[in-house]
Amino acid sequence: MKKILTVLIICIVALSCKNLEKEKKENLTETIFQEIKNDDYELYIPSRNTKAVLVLFGGFPETPEDVKREFKILEDAKNNNIAVLFMNYSRKIWLEQEEKLQLSEHLKTIFKQNELPKNNIYIGGFSSGGNMALLISNFLTNEVLDMKPKGVFIVDSPIDLEQLYNTAEKNIKLNFSESAVQESTWLIETLGTKFGNPNEDISKYLKYSVFNSNTENIDNLKSLKKTKIRFYTEPDTLWWKKTKKADYEHTNAYYIKKLTETLNKLEFKDVEYIPTVNKGYRANGERHPHSWAIVDKKNLINWMLNK
Repeated sequence: MKKILTVLIICIVALSCKNLEKEKKENLTETIFQEIKNDDYELYIPSRNTKAVLVLFGGFPETPEDVKREFKILEDAKNNNIAVLFMNYSRKIWLEQEEKLQLSEHLKTIFKQNELPKNNIYIGGFSSGGNMALLISNFLTNEVLDMKPKGVFIVDSPIDLEQLYNTAEKNIKLNFSESAVQESTWLIETLGTKFGNPNEDISKYLKYSVFNSNTENIDNLKSLKKTKIRFYTEPDTLWWKKTKKADYEHTNAYYIKKLTETLNKLEFKDVEYIPTVNKGYRANGERHPHSWAIVDKKNLINWMLNK
């Protein structure tokens, strides 16, 4: 009997050691990214056990290369087995209904062709790309049952198109800098041509905007009531006043906070307003609160993986 017990113990120990060795080897196996690049997107897929897919939209007019330079997420994503899809879709501030349909079909095709899992999708964007992230997340949640994102985040996005128009008018009158006047003139022409002057007729602004602060309209977000939402912004009022002659009420941060308050009032399930301090720097070292850098990458990944 003792001999049988001894043999059993030896077998159990040997099996445990074998399993530990197997786990050790698996842990030592380095996860690598398969890279897929074309005109429409860049995709980085872990070599094994993809735990989540992160879809990113750059600001106007960022390319995937620009986003990779400003938002160095790939190393952290690889270490956590997260696929990253950089969309080359950045020259928009709003989406037509047909564009939402086309973009959703494009995303479905990308996921199918590359065998990406659909059970843990997160979508995010910087500046106007944040508008894309919110609008397409709302559409997917409502219209594409097997591609509902678990979470969506924006980085200092111009969510209120009416106020974007009004701020552009103010900047032209101030004539503070040539670049500000050029950008504002373009905004007035772009928004005015499509929607008219919001001070005369606000209806089209309500239809296409992510949020309207005057009316608290959130029609383009109402399907996200149970979705995890994060709003990143850096409300450095002194920097905006000194550098751009902008009051707090004319910054993206102001309207992002108002949207947060509106969604909380409407009992959205999981909304986080994340104001940062002195994190906004471009890849070239330039101080600018309107930057991808305000996002804590490790914290973002923990949020995605529910750590």
